[in-house]
Amino acid sequence: MHNTSEQYDSVVNECRNLFINKMKDYGSAWRILRLPSLTDQIFIKAQRIRQLQENEVRKVDEGERSEFIGIINYSVMALVQLDLGVVEQPDLSTEEATVLYDKYVKITKELMEKKNHDYGEAWRDMRVSSLTDLILQKLLRVKQIEDNKGKTLVSEGIDANYQDMINYAVFAMIHFNEETS
Repeated sequence: MHNTSEQYDSVVNECRNLFINKMKDYGSAWRILRLPSLTDQIFIKAQRIRQLQENEVRKVDEGERSEFIGIINYSVMALVQLDLGVVEQPDLSTEEATVLYDKYVKITKELMEKKNHDYGEAWRDMRVSSLTDLILQKLLRVKQIEDNKGKTLVSEGIDANYQDMINYAVFAMIHFNEETS
């Protein structure tokens, strides 16, 4: 029997620890990034995952896991930027940024729990490559919304797409963890 909530928390804790350590190294320099820049960073990571899934040969000794962690952390940063706006200079301490990280992960996990209930954990039967493709699709949607100056007619906003990307990346990480246990 799977305990999705515990598995989710375990993945997020790994991502959170890396986020905190990078905050200690670099501070909140990411606070100057505009949303399209964060979207492009996530896009680069998702594209790399797709290439790793399709290519036989790897020239850099990093796998998909680190890229999914990057997608999660950059998506959380994007949610912070959506809420607080872009700044000219880093303005958050590690402690403040961690509180915000936890806030957005909590909201995103609650969304996952609702959808997971309604969909009956369908993601467990999905391939990691399909989760990657869904992340790429969400990124293309976000880019279109950004090109439309944030306006949508009938669709979810940018925040919901970032939340979905976080959740898909967490699901992929859970799949990896199950393969290695």
